[in-house]
Formats: sequence, structure tokens, C-alpha cells
Amino acid sequence: MAGLEPLYAWARAAISRPQDALVCGIHWELVRHGYRCLGTGDQPGPDERKSELLPAGWEANKEVYTLRYKSTDDARELLLKAIMVEDSMILNVMDRSSQKVADVTLAVADYINPEHLDDFHKVYKSTEELRTRIASGIIAPLRGPAEKATKEPESKEDVHWDENPLRLPPRQPMGTRAPSRPSPLSPFAVGGEDLDPFGGRSGGMIVDPLHSGFPRPGIDPSSGIPGRLPPGAVPPGARFDPFGPLGAGRSGPDPDHLPPPGYDDMFM
Repeated sequence: MAGLEPLYAWARAAISRPQDALVCGIHWELVRHGYRCLGTGDQPGPDERKSELLPAGWEANKEVYTLRYKSTDDARELLLKAIMVEDSMILNVMDRSSQKVADVTLAVADYINPEHLDDFHKVYKSTEELRTRIASGIIAPLRGPAEKATKEPESKEDVHWDENPLRLPPRQPMGTRAPSRPSPLSPFAVGGEDLDPFGGRSGGMIVDPLHSGFPRPGIDPSSGIPGRLPPGAVPPGARFDPFGPLGAGRSGPDPDHLPPPGYDDMFM
């Protein structure tokens, strides 16, 4: 905490209690983050100037310390109140320009050795933790939100489903038919014909009973099969293994209705 040592040496005569030493350390952390002290009290006084030092009379009230700060670029002005509640110090900081408020509670004994107020090298402990608490509890909340470039997520309409052969296409509304997709050349597309037997692809283990392996674009199980399945019985995009004849008016007799050869021959 370079810079705090000469500040503590300068303010040593006014430091008589552990909370005085803690306020001195908090003051220096605000200085490190680009703030300068204007003075004490809620209202500005005459001939105020920004300074890295603590103003005269800063330790007069041991129960409530009131200090005002302004950033080096004059963009922010802070009102700090350090209130003692038993053995803890409650920091209440308000940015007067934005009316934002930040609060931090510190246990004095966690950061100050009360028996070493005369020795700077022993009076402070857990300085890194104190620095972190001030930065995360006061500096960050009162600072304006950082502008971050946000990348708009890719629209679902722009996703090319064929880029990944293992990804199934989105389901279509009932009564509509998914567009036919050409068979991808990727070797990982093996099995796609079996997942979508009516999708217009060639190959696969399921044979169309009407066309002997040739896809029939007009068949959509999700829209129902007259006389066998009502509309909606097969969810859109679901795997559907055809059963029985899918249409009427097939030419020729059913082979299952023909008797076997020699049916009437008693010697067979």
C-alpha cells in the first residue's frame, strides 16, 4: 500500500483509536482509485481544494466520520459516512450526481491492530482484503456500467441444419411436411434415411411397400392415412414404420388370397 505510509505518518497525531486508522486506510484507497478529498461535513465549505490528504478535523467525531470526495476528472462527487456500530464500521457512500448508494460493513479488528497504532508496519493487517472490499463494495457499484459490445445471437432462421448431419431438423406444424433435404456427403450421415424414411432420401432399411424402395413424396403419416390412421396420430417428424397397404386400388389380386400350388391334389 505504497503512499499510505507517509499519509499515516502525517495523520498519526490525530489517530487515537483503531477506527481512526481504518478511516485513514479507506481514505487512501479512494485516493488510489482517482478521488481527492474536498473536506468534512455534508456541505461544501469556503476555499475547498481537492487533496490527497485528510482535511483538518476529520477525526473529530469518533462515531460518525463524514468526508466528501471528487474524482480527478470532476465527473463524480462522493459523500462518505463511516458509522461505528459497536466493533464494526458501516461505510455508506453516495454519488451525488447519480444518487447511487453503496454500503460496506467492516469489522475493525479484522484490519487494525489496536495495540500498534504507533507502528505503521504493524497497525494494518489483511490489507489486500481491505483493498478488495473497497474496490468491489464501493468503487465498482458507483462506477457507470462499462459499455460492452454485445454480439447478437444468430437467428434460428439462419441456422443451416445440414451443416451438422447428426442434428435433427426442427419439427414442423401438424399438417405440414418437412422440406426434402439432399443426402449429405459426410460419412457421419449414415442412418439418416432410417430416421426419416419419407424425407425424400435414397437408401435406408425401410422399403416403401408401394414403390419398392422409391420414395413417395405425397405420403405424410402425420396428416393421417385414410381408413387406418386419423390425422395427428403420428407426430410430425417421428419415425414411422408403415404397416399394411397404404392405399386402395392396388392392381392384381393379393398373393395371400391365392391357394398354394396343388391345393386340391390329395396326393401332394
